[in-house]
Amino acid sequence: MTERGDQQADEVSRAVVSPDTRPPVIELIDLHKIYRVGTELVHALRGTTLTIRENEYVAIMGASGSGKSTMLNILGCLDVPTEGEYRLRGQDVAKLSQTKLAGIRGRQIGFVFQSFELLGRTTALKNVELPLVYTHTLRRRQRAATALERVNLLDRAHHRPNQLSGGQKQRVAIARALAQQPDIILADEPTGNLDSTTGEEIMDILDSLHAEGQTIIVVTHEDEIAKRCQRVIRMRDGQIVSDSINGQSRPAEERADESSRKS
Repeated sequence: MTERGDQQADEVSRAVVSPDTRPPVIELIDLHKIYRVGTELVHALRGTTLTIRENEYVAIMGASGSGKSTMLNILGCLDVPTEGEYRLRGQDVAKLSQTKLAGIRGRQIGFVFQSFELLGRTTALKNVELPLVYTHTLRRRQRAATALERVNLLDRAHHRPNQLSGGQKQRVAIARALAQQPDIILADEPTGNLDSTTGEEIMDILDSLHAEGQTIIVVTHEDEIAKRCQRVIRMRDGQIVSDSINGQSRPAEERADESSRKS
């Protein structure tokens, strides 16, 4: 083997055995969530420990009742855990006020919903711009237009949702998330209301955003969607039952690191 070949082999070897050194965006440590339903206690999460790092592309999967919706609400700062810690870029979310949580939702997390959640009486451009109004962002119209252009929908900027196809509505929803320039995009069943071809177009956009450095978490029940993500987390009965990267179990040193934080 040539010297150049030896050098490349060494680089590949180091890449395989070295732990991921990217900074963590999300850290869940022994997370529990308990709801009271009448006289009964429902344990939606049971000691979940998880780290998601910068620029990861993660699918969270599980059947109804597995805990993935509860996980989604906590990751999106729509709810707080009953026990344990959720650290978002080092901040313990449970200790933040409602005002600060609203600020995080407005600036650090971009939401993409299955049902699009667009205002029917206003244009695509204004739908994208609206969250920026609440966060008092400057140059809102320009940022909204740039986000629509990013999803190839600037030519529909002045159309209302009833003048758009399902795929176009979802692209508006993605543009709305992008306009905030968030740390994380949290997509809840983003292709659930779309046909397969349109769904692939939406996933192509998410793939492209990940390639540009965006951290993306997709909650889905579709295996075909999960296969496009780098990492797949499966949940059952409020616990993570598997965690794989490109079909392979996560490196032992990463799992051990999370376990040590839990203890």
